[in-house]
Amino acid sequence: MSLVRSGANVFDPMSLDFWAEADPFGVVRPLAERCPVLTNVRVDWKETPNAHVFKVDLPGVKKEEAKVEVEDGDVLVISGERPAREEAGKDEAWRHVERSSGRFQRRFRLPPGAKTDQVHATMENGVLTVTVPKEEVKKPQVKAIEISG
Repeated sequence: MSLVRSGANVFDPMSLDFWAEADPFGVVRPLAERCPVLTNVRVDWKETPNAHVFKVDLPGVKKEEAKVEVEDGDVLVISGERPAREEAGKDEAWRHVERSSGRFQRRFRLPPGAKTDQVHATMENGVLTVTVPKEEVKKPQVKAIEISG
């Protein structure tokens, strides 16, 4: 029995197929099935005291081919297209191909307190970094009241 289902890794909790029935982390499903979308784009999501930081591995993708959007005020959408591999020449033949090409899209529901109007994205060495600042957590003001009597 294989532990790998139709291209999805059962050990990868970020795989969209892994959470087909449940959605505990608020990951939103990809585009409609009629639009083939690569789901093997790897994303790391780190929460710091000041921001949510997403790091996306996009080797071979130029920054013009990637897109970062916020939908419905709380859904971060990272999408784009990885160029197809070049065709083999007249005297050449592909022997092994692992790098995928085509459209990709990953969607993440952001937790309350994310400042979606201040999202910042950079691309360096094939890694897209998206930073979503967080609202400051206000500490309750405590005022001592003198007890008379």
